[in-house]
Amino acid sequence: MPFELQLRYATPLTPVNDFDEVLVEFLRLVGYLSPSDDGRGGDGPVGESIAYRLMRDCLLRDPARAWYAEELAIALKTPKSSVYRHINKLKSLDLLEEVGGAQDGKGRKGYRIRYGNLARAWDFTEANAQNALKRYRETVNHVQALAEKWSAAQLQQAPAPAPTPKAAKSKGGSR
Repeated sequence: MPFELQLRYATPLTPVNDFDEVLVEFLRLVGYLSPSDDGRGGDGPVGESIAYRLMRDCLLRDPARAWYAEELAIALKTPKSSVYRHINKLKSLDLLEEVGGAQDGKGRKGYRIRYGNLARAWDFTEANAQNALKRYRETVNHVQALAEKWSAAQLQQAPAPAPTPKAAKSKGGSR
């Protein structure tokens, strides 16, 4: 699953003390919850959405616990396919880790907040974001070098077009 994080400039939410308000806004900022003007997600309030309840009521309630998809589907009263869609979103942010399920004898995968701690999981996400930005920087530098070579070659091949009569008049014209 490729790493995917939405970056937006935002004021830290540290002055806000309401857990739900801060969590909703944070999850919107990083792209897990879709932004909406009316505070609703899907068919009802964002606080009742599967995506939000998965994060708040399951994963953050007991962050060290590994949840099986079947357990999450029952807890959230939704099909497993919906659970997996939201798990994959969280995995793409690198906030979740898969925990092997050999102890249950079925080999199922469990999912939990990486390291059992959201702040430590975010360290992992942040490191991936820094690596992605570093790679973007390398590409930007390469594009710039190629553009300079291309531009120099274009200038050597043909002189710049002569200014149009209208442009020539405006250079020395009065105000």
